[in-house]
Amino acid sequence: MPTILIKNALLVNEGKTYHADVLVKDNFIEKIDTNGIAIYADKIIDAYGMYMLPGIIDDQVHFREPGLTHKGEIYTEAKAAVAGGITSYMEMPNTSPSATTIDLLEQKYSRASECSLANYSFFMGTTNTNLDELLKVDETKVCGVKIFMGSSTGDMLVDNPESLNAIFKNVKTLIATHCEDDPMIKANAEKIKQEYGLDITTEFHPKIRTAEACYASSSFAIELAKKYNTRLHILHISTAKELELFRNDIPLSQKRITAEACVHHLWFSDADYAEKGNSIKWNPAVKTAEDRDAIFKAVLDGRIDVIATDHAPHTIEEKEQTYLKAPSGGPLVQHSLNAMLEFHKQGKISLETIVQKMSHNVAEMFEIDRRGFIREGYFADLVLVDLNNNYTVSKDNILYKCAWSPFEGQIFHSVVRHTFVNGNHVYNNGLFDESEKGLRLRFNR
Repeated sequence: MPTILIKNALLVNEGKTYHADVLVKDNFIEKIDTNGIAIYADKIIDAYGMYMLPGIIDDQVHFREPGLTHKGEIYTEAKAAVAGGITSYMEMPNTSPSATTIDLLEQKYSRASECSLANYSFFMGTTNTNLDELLKVDETKVCGVKIFMGSSTGDMLVDNPESLNAIFKNVKTLIATHCEDDPMIKANAEKIKQEYGLDITTEFHPKIRTAEACYASSSFAIELAKKYNTRLHILHISTAKELELFRNDIPLSQKRITAEACVHHLWFSDADYAEKGNSIKWNPAVKTAEDRDAIFKAVLDGRIDVIATDHAPHTIEEKEQTYLKAPSGGPLVQHSLNAMLEFHKQGKISLETIVQKMSHNVAEMFEIDRRGFIREGYFADLVLVDLNNNYTVSKDNILYKCAWSPFEGQIFHSVVRHTFVNGNHVYNNGLFDESEKGLRLRFNR
């Protein structure tokens, strides 16, 4: 591999921002020097005026392969991800077929090795009856096990109490949960349809998928985790009420129960449904401004540990259906870092905290081998961002296969200039080098 010398960058890493040169050699960060590096390299990049961040690690994406590739696929969505500064992702099992056996799971890994520009891991999916398969998971090679405790896109609801108890008791690796109480949601939906008919709009989404439904499921998951000392990670927190379930009085390394916020729950509120409609229809639902602001506060004070996307593309045609028919989910990986940098520009969050929540903490929480930090000897997963320029999200620059974004028309006052994956200069000011693919993530467990 060619050696790469990145000079004059402003590194944002481990709570500090400072000037340094970085030498990349053979997939890894060879040297970091605040006094500069004067050495021959095959490629020299002058990063003056740019910030270097460790590559973003997104712990929740849906890339739709296999079986749903009309919406997205590993190749297209991973390409969009690296353009947005994401160098590693963890993908969910609700594809078709669902990844609920080791053989099906390994098929996804095999496909990613052929086409993914970013590093990858895939969650093992759960059902009410596949505990034997879950116990075969090699936790050094798989990011975790995913439980849909509320039904969403696909058919993977795990709602049998005996099955849930058995999973929480016996699975030793990290369990990630989608928490919404399905009976409550169905009862809410029936009540609203009886009162307002079938021609309801997206504004009803948080009235169906309520804060109470989220809290009931999250609190139940935590009850099970405490009962069995399970390593539990609750995905996409969407309510202020749930935040009382999480701690910020102990360091992340001591937590057995962690939580994630998604970019859309930090950005949008129910006031945006009138304009955005189904394009911001997610499960769990985007809720009130008070919920949004409380989640943001919890990101800052440590109750929320990581920020992710829940990237979940659907076609425009699917999203343009009536509310009750339109699927939930939206594409975000190309713009998640820009969105968080926009909050930084607004004075709401520091660059150091963005890096902590989108890189450092994800790596620490999942015990990822040598990623998530700018350190000598670590994989050279790096992103260079320009905070002195802007661009507008439009059809012309969207890379998702579904070809739309809930951020269309948004002006972001930051630009991702360069992305390096394992030392490969994969993204360079709009141009891609696809000669090398990403690697399977490994875990020090």
